[in-house]
Amino acid sequence: MNEQRDWYDTPLYYDIIFDADTPKEGAFLDELHERFGRGGKSRQMLEPACGSGRLVLEMARRGWKVSGFDGNERMLEFAEERMKKPDLKARLWFDWMQSFEPRGVRSFDFAHCLVSTFKYLLTEKDAVACLQRVAAALKPGAIFALGVHLTDYTNTKEDHERWVAERDGIHVTCNTHTWPADRRRRVEDIRTRLTICDDGRRHVQETRWQFRTYNAAQLRALLRKVPAFELLACYDFTYDIESPRELDDSYSDVVLVLKKGTD
Repeated sequence: MNEQRDWYDTPLYYDIIFDADTPKEGAFLDELHERFGRGGKSRQMLEPACGSGRLVLEMARRGWKVSGFDGNERMLEFAEERMKKPDLKARLWFDWMQSFEPRGVRSFDFAHCLVSTFKYLLTEKDAVACLQRVAAALKPGAIFALGVHLTDYTNTKEDHERWVAERDGIHVTCNTHTWPADRRRRVEDIRTRLTICDDGRRHVQETRWQFRTYNAAQLRALLRKVPAFELLACYDFTYDIESPRELDDSYSDVVLVLKKGTD
């Protein structure tokens, strides 16, 4: 029988699965800042929904002064603990994307939220509120890199993705199933199963949740409600700075490069 448990309550296993692309993501964020952002010596970074802190650590190693928040206490504890080992500092606190208040820093040079966490905001009101709060926390001319998985409303079949990773003898297999979206309600049902083999013991834990859905047109409509941001460029999850994309429905994983206006 599978254990029903939020995978955010087991940050080590979550981190093992998603850590592989961390250096590539870190390099990409630095490149976005240099190409589109403010540049200069000030390097204050904000990460809404920072999770296990993998990018908090990566960007701190790259010379950023990182602030981040998350809505899961166990994730925050894990992130705080990992920062102690390399003796790097970050400002971390408990908060929610749609209602967060920055702490200790007035304004930031860069913000990012890469892996579709934004889709946990199930209403348009909350999505707009999150974007407005990020914009308010940024300096004029600063960048917000936002990753979103687009939904194909014509797809009538269940999607399946599988990842396998290992760290320090802990083997984790992640199977994620996404059911066809309810276009009227703008939600999709998702189930993730983690199979963990640790010290000779095997167990399976299952998480179920919903995401808000977006196609390209819906994402554009959302951005029009937050005029503080200008859409500068789009990329996919290959994180290749030399390969920008259009914001359309020809691919699923999009990174929006949003710039706060200078007026």
